[in-house]
Amino acid sequence: MSAEHAVTQLSSDTLHASCVAIDGHAVLIEGPSGSGKSDLTLRLIDRGAVLVSDDYTLLLRRDGVLHASPPQTIRGQIEVRGIGIVELPFTQEAPVAAVIMIDPRPDRMPEPGSSRRIVGIDVPQFALPALEASAPLKVEIALHQLLESRA
Repeated sequence: MSAEHAVTQLSSDTLHASCVAIDGHAVLIEGPSGSGKSDLTLRLIDRGAVLVSDDYTLLLRRDGVLHASPPQTIRGQIEVRGIGIVELPFTQEAPVAAVIMIDPRPDRMPEPGSSRRIVGIDVPQFALPALEASAPLKVEIALHQLLESRA
């Protein structure tokens, strides 16, 4: 196999994003420091999601699928502002289904089909305000609609 072919088959990156798995599908939560990534992650975990990683996520493209996993140094840990670093159950890897971009004022009616290219894979992207009470439910609704559209 040529070096060029190997690069197209396997690629990776680290993203400044938290990540949870909802029914086995990874959802990346991206935003600036202090924007509510960990808070939204905790609220999704409270609703049944499983921690993949907090604050930084390793992304690996393998056989045309993007996978998320935690960096070794922060596996199973999440920062709970005001409390400190807390250990939680986590999953080692999950296929990425979507990216949530934290935006305190997203469009009310966004154009459908927004995506972001990560490690050569187009990933559906949604903008949501992380600190709204309904944010976890909105993440679940976006993921559910996305998965239904693929079926």
